Amino acid sequence: MERPTWDEYFMQISELVASRSTCLRRQVGAILVKEKNILATGYNGVPSGISHCDVTGCLREQLNVPSGERHELCRGLHAEQNAIIQAARHGINIDGATLYCTDSPCIICSKMLINAGVTGVVFARGYPDQLSLQMLTEARIEYQQYPKDET
Repeated sequence: MERPTWDEYFMQISELVASRSTCLRRQVGAILVKEKNILATGYNGVPSGISHCDVTGCLREQLNVPSGERHELCRGLHAEQNAIIQAARHGINIDGATLYCTDSPCIICSKMLINAGVTGVVFARGYPDQLSLQMLTEARIEYQQYPKDET
């Protein structure tokens, strides 16, 4: 059996992290990696101590909010946000890290990643937020969809 590449390995771990999500719409997992070391992980879900959406119901579903819009109308945090927060809580420097995530970041997460000093983003699924990718490009943060689209 062939050994996975580092990108495959880290993407597999982001999928495993996503399985911890309590979001009813989309399970997302993220890991921050530097020099092949995992610095922090995050998955999308409500803040600690807050009732999960499987108890309260999904506010975004109730209001018919389309994916990629009105991020503030949600009880949860995004996986990327939780990974950054976990690193901060534990005093871990993520400057120069690469984010591996099951989904491409939204505009809010991209702005946070830029200011946190993240230098690369690898994601599996796209997300309907082109401004996010434009800002990553302008900030000179390399990003790629994995696996790379061969077409």
